[in-house]
Amino acid sequence: MRIALGIEYDGSAFCGWQIQDHSPSVQAVVEAALSKVATQAIRVKCAGRTDTGVHAIEQVVHFDTEIDRPAHAWVFGTNSNLPTAARVRWAQPVSSEFHARFSAVRRRYRYVIINRNVRPTFLAQRAVWDYRPLDITRMQAAAKHLLGKHDFSSYRALACQAKSPVRNLQRLEVSRQGELIMLDLEADGFLHHMVRNIAGVLMTIGAGEREPDWSAEVLAHRDRTLGGVTAPACGLYLMAVSYPQEFTLPQLSSTAMVW
Repeated sequence: MRIALGIEYDGSAFCGWQIQDHSPSVQAVVEAALSKVATQAIRVKCAGRTDTGVHAIEQVVHFDTEIDRPAHAWVFGTNSNLPTAARVRWAQPVSSEFHARFSAVRRRYRYVIINRNVRPTFLAQRAVWDYRPLDITRMQAAAKHLLGKHDFSSYRALACQAKSPVRNLQRLEVSRQGELIMLDLEADGFLHHMVRNIAGVLMTIGAGEREPDWSAEVLAHRDRTLGGVTAPACGLYLMAVSYPQEFTLPQLSSTAMVW
């Protein structure tokens, strides 16, 4: 049978999602914990690999197994074998047609900035600190240029291996809650470092170092070397992955959202 899981994790504890030889990864600890519950080796496929320091509120994975366990056993049994920096939130049997990556139709990310003149303590690994006063009106004006279907070559990493740089960015909203600034993005898919590169451009514009139209100019160049600074990973959260209704996966409530 095929089982889907929703997983949350604190990315500051890992070298990213993918297994690495030199340090612990989310994939490695999840597979090890699942393998103990199943009493056989388990390998998982994820909706999208995250980099070192990037967090997840709901990463989605799937795996195949011949071992029959109730959903709550996959959740609580796996969690009892995971480090505190990662937790399974839900488990559900799915059809063999489901694929955590290829069945996904939308992904949602949030980028969190703490905007004050003093470096943070408690949020040091969970938000990006920017001491410059950021004007979210300017940032939102710049964000509008990026909405829709575009070639995002200027906003992806030089090492990005995606076959096409074209993505449909359906949502890019900037909001503030006191010292915290949030960028909320939703698209059919994201390129490597795409959110962090967008965040870097918007923060530069918010600081008054560039005009709002600069985001459109960077987009038009289709050249990463003419883009802005890549913002740090610690402010980035994979919030949710959406799938066709036919798979009837759990829908997390808004209370699950960070901040």
